[in-house]
Amino acid sequence: MSKPVFYTFGLSVWAAAPELAIAELGYPDDAIETKVVNLAEGANFTPEFLKINPHATLPTLAADGKTYTSTKEVVSYLVANAPKKVAKGTTFIDKIHEEKYDPNAPLLLSRNEEELKAAAGGFPLQFVQNRQNTLEKHADLPEAAEHKAFYDAKRAANGGILAIYKGEVPEDVKQGFFKQSVAHWQTLANFILVDLPAVLPESGFLGGETPGEDDFHLAAWLARIAFLTGGKNDKDGYEALERETKEPVPAKVVAYWQAWAERPSFKKVYQNGLH
Repeated sequence: MSKPVFYTFGLSVWAAAPELAIAELGYPDDAIETKVVNLAEGANFTPEFLKINPHATLPTLAADGKTYTSTKEVVSYLVANAPKKVAKGTTFIDKIHEEKYDPNAPLLLSRNEEELKAAAGGFPLQFVQNRQNTLEKHADLPEAAEHKAFYDAKRAANGGILAIYKGEVPEDVKQGFFKQSVAHWQTLANFILVDLPAVLPESGFLGGETPGEDDFHLAAWLARIAFLTGGKNDKDGYEALERETKEPVPAKVVAYWQAWAERPSFKKVYQNGLH
């Protein structure tokens, strides 16, 4: 039987969830083959990768003759087939993956002129431009014909953000983008202040004394939000969240962060910093 093939990228927020799972669940180092798909260059938009995952998303896992194309599916497979058994996932996984809590969106959002200027002069512009270049390069190739609807939708959505960065949209469109960005960040802050304390235990993890399936998703989500607010991969990294919450991070969230920060799996996945 061939090894499972895990498609990942070092800066992907959701690919970190199965990476944490693999590190926690006792998989031997050679049990899973890893292939890197460079999201920063738009490599997930090539016709070759779309044949593997028509959603063009990471993580992706090919195992036992099937392809798992969502974070939930990938982590579920890893948990079910792991040498080490942990608590199974709950409906919390669906909640953390709701669009309103999207941890990817803030990387590209801008709430005001200052943030837009920074985005247009830094990585966000480069990232979106690279994506658009790849989409334009491959969209009209014969081998991409079966994915025409996908390419058309992605070119329009990604191109819309690119136009905002380049100052090519009317003022009302730009102001609408600012309003959308403010609302999204407020939703994330409220999730940290209200929703998380309501479900987190006083100590330990959602899965008990050691991380369970739910925790792999939450840790990846929380690490991304901390990264976007300037946090570090240490026990005090949660403090950066206060830049958005505008008040102290709840004690349960602090304890949860610190419990993860001490684990070898967290240190391994985020050895080069949060992302």
